[in-house]
Amino acid sequence: MPRPNRDALTLTRRLLRVLIRLNQLMGVAILALLAATLVAEGPVMGALGVPAPEQNTRLILGMRVIMVLGIAAVPIAHVVLTRLLTIVRTVGDGDPFVMENAGRLQRIAWAVLGLELLHLAVGAVAAGASTGQTPLDIDWSPSVTRWLAVLLLFVLARVFEQGARMREDLAGTV
Repeated sequence: MPRPNRDALTLTRRLLRVLIRLNQLMGVAILALLAATLVAEGPVMGALGVPAPEQNTRLILGMRVIMVLGIAAVPIAHVVLTRLLTIVRTVGDGDPFVMENAGRLQRIAWAVLGLELLHLAVGAVAAGASTGQTPLDIDWSPSVTRWLAVLLLFVLARVFEQGARMREDLAGTV
């Protein structure tokens, strides 16, 4: 029975490492796209399907602001992924209920909250940049589920903190 858990943890660690790299690559790609829109606005915007860039300055500005928000999300997502990887390592070591993991979950919760706030900002920018003739369609929608996940992470961080304290107390009495 221990073998499947080891395999699952190994797979999870590998997947998290891949996601960390993909997150970094996405940040580089968004930065490159932003730079390209500044250097060669007409051709890049044409390739993105924005007609007559000189007549769509509001739309282009909105697209650039969304790119900046996307770049800002990269280090925040990095916090989530790297802290989660560290927690998975402690699970593999057989010692997940430690104070450090409670702190890691708390940081993950704050980071996910930050990502959700960025998500709201993207929706607001898209709505503000859209016009009747040129909508900025990014398939954005709010989600109660993601906000519940933020709350769950804060609660789980507290549960880990209490579990770690109880474990320390128990170790002190033995």
